[in-house]
Amino acid sequence: MNDTPDAIKQYIIMKHLFPLFVTLLLMLSCQTVDQKSEESSPVSSSIADGLISELKEKHGPDHEFRLNRGVRQVASLWRCSDGSADDFANFVRESFISDPEELDLVFDRLANNFQYLYGYLNRISLELNRQIHEDRGPVHAIDRLFSAYSPAAHVQSDLYRNRIAFIIALNFPHYSLEEKNEKGGSWTPREWGYARLGEMFTARVPPRLVQQAGQASSSAGLYISEYNIYAGMLLDEEGETRFPQEMKLLAHWNLRDEIKSNYADPDGQVKQEMLYQVMRRIISQDIPQQVINSPGYHWNPFTNELFLEGKPVAGNPEQTVRYEHLLANFKALSAMDPYYPNLDTYIKRRFESVMEIPMEEVESLFREYLASPLVRETGERISRRLGRPLRPFDIWYDGFKARSALPETELDKITRKRYPDAAAMKDDLPRILGEVGFQPEMARFLASKIEVDAARGSGHAWRASMPEKPSHLRTRVGRDGMDYKGYNIAIHELGHNVEQTISVHKVDNYFINGIPNTAFTEALAFMFQARDLDFLGMSRADPMAEHLEVLDVFWNNYEMMGVSLVDIGVWKWLYDNPEATAVELREAVIRIAKEIWNDYYADVFGERDVPLLAIYSHMIQSPLYLMNYPYGRLIMFQLEEHYRDRSFADETLRVFSLGKLTPRHWMEQATGRQISNDPVFQAAEKALKMTGSISQ
Repeated sequence: MNDTPDAIKQYIIMKHLFPLFVTLLLMLSCQTVDQKSEESSPVSSSIADGLISELKEKHGPDHEFRLNRGVRQVASLWRCSDGSADDFANFVRESFISDPEELDLVFDRLANNFQYLYGYLNRISLELNRQIHEDRGPVHAIDRLFSAYSPAAHVQSDLYRNRIAFIIALNFPHYSLEEKNEKGGSWTPREWGYARLGEMFTARVPPRLVQQAGQASSSAGLYISEYNIYAGMLLDEEGETRFPQEMKLLAHWNLRDEIKSNYADPDGQVKQEMLYQVMRRIISQDIPQQVINSPGYHWNPFTNELFLEGKPVAGNPEQTVRYEHLLANFKALSAMDPYYPNLDTYIKRRFESVMEIPMEEVESLFREYLASPLVRETGERISRRLGRPLRPFDIWYDGFKARSALPETELDKITRKRYPDAAAMKDDLPRILGEVGFQPEMARFLASKIEVDAARGSGHAWRASMPEKPSHLRTRVGRDGMDYKGYNIAIHELGHNVEQTISVHKVDNYFINGIPNTAFTEALAFMFQARDLDFLGMSRADPMAEHLEVLDVFWNNYEMMGVSLVDIGVWKWLYDNPEATAVELREAVIRIAKEIWNDYYADVFGERDVPLLAIYSHMIQSPLYLMNYPYGRLIMFQLEEHYRDRSFADETLRVFSLGKLTPRHWMEQATGRQISNDPVFQAAEKALKMTGSISQ
């Protein structure tokens, strides 16, 4: 070799070293990519194309669609750490299932195993969060840490590592929302199960980001769950207290509900004005920290003056804490964006994947509703009933309901006596379910799958993810029993629990358990909540009650659609300003809330630049959740119409057994109609005419 010309020597050296060099470069590349984005795929499109052609020739053209979808899906998810391109090719050859009977068998095995995997993970999360979610005494630092821990954070990663995820992605195609809406009308429940299984592994989010999002969500939830205002320590403009000394109101829920309850009180407006000012201070964050979850100070929310034992003291404004939690949620959720090729923002994921209704469709429906002349006419009707011009807090006007004629203190006496503790509510569930027509055996079955807990926060329903475990109904229960607010929330949550039980136990297969999106469970929750007085044996024989109830729903949705548009607008702004500070976010939220108010509320209420639509706690702890409520009411309204000449219990069992179809197909099978404003517009117009002579 010594007498070989230099050029040839260099060629031979490079010939032998080049493969080693490429391998080393690939390893370094994978390590670099891994540090930056948890690796990209080493599989080229040409390799995927070649495999598709090879397997189509082997298995026949009938499998072309599944091969095209599956091979490309796995290629997009495959990482250097999973193996080489050759390893990928061998995996695909060995793992593609062409035999329909074998595919069915694998589907059933997956359904069984995932039911237990996610069912027990759900149960673990429930147990780790009990001290946070339930009224079990003081929260210790260790409780916060367990609440922030996500036991499922590494499951997806593990399923990729052991290749179960790849087997699913290869054999069960993923369909876009457009494709599901187009093709799903002819699918059997099992075919829907195949499609839902195909959605499980479409992105590969690193566990650290899942954990990070869980921590941000838990922190925001705990902040909100302990955001109480001691109403008995509030001072009016004359420096007088107006509320019972022991009254504690959680923001925003109890503040809002206390405003609602005071329409039956001759002196209620003074109290409502006080709570309205509290809300404004929370939004602006100049509320003194000393009055949050503490009864130690008297506070005048009009002047923002603070008093300790009758002497004025300096307050420490909260400043930006509320918006820091919102910002933390944004940063945690947007950090996942690069791992979703087709849904690369949380906004897209929330609407197109979770809700399965495009954002543009949601906004268009809401803006049509908010601009309706019927809203203006209803506002004028409320003003006449009140005998005064509308105030901003009248977005929560509650005077159309039967219970509005009853002082809430009387309702409190009734509910506290009936439900001294959570166990009393649990024992009463079979009777309540019987009131809406469930046969005794079914009422007992549904009740046996629901546990009732005293909540630390306002209340919620915790879904069970497997038949062997119950769902949980949480609401506030005071030391002297469940007040009317707690009872009303409990009945709402019971509606969720009924849906949760039916849609777990009565669906065709595990992968379609549930409902299309959260709005559908909200619909049934609202239907139960509207019957809360019936369950107390207090319904009234009022020929106008049905029309007044329509106006109540119509007005409630007017409020919620505006709140939802603020939520959407804030997330749009966050994506336009990803480096924003909490101060900048606070100002943006207030500005967006005022803009929505000026566009759709100022002409009704006669006041501009009101930020009240930004008060909802969901914005802080449950990002982009709020639109489920107005959608839920629209669905509720259409279900109530559909139920009119049918059995409530039988239809509830039927429609909530349909499972997790897309909203379009669920509505078609349930009611024969799509979600629209038209039914409620028509009913509201009729209600306004029928109740035109009623002033109270």
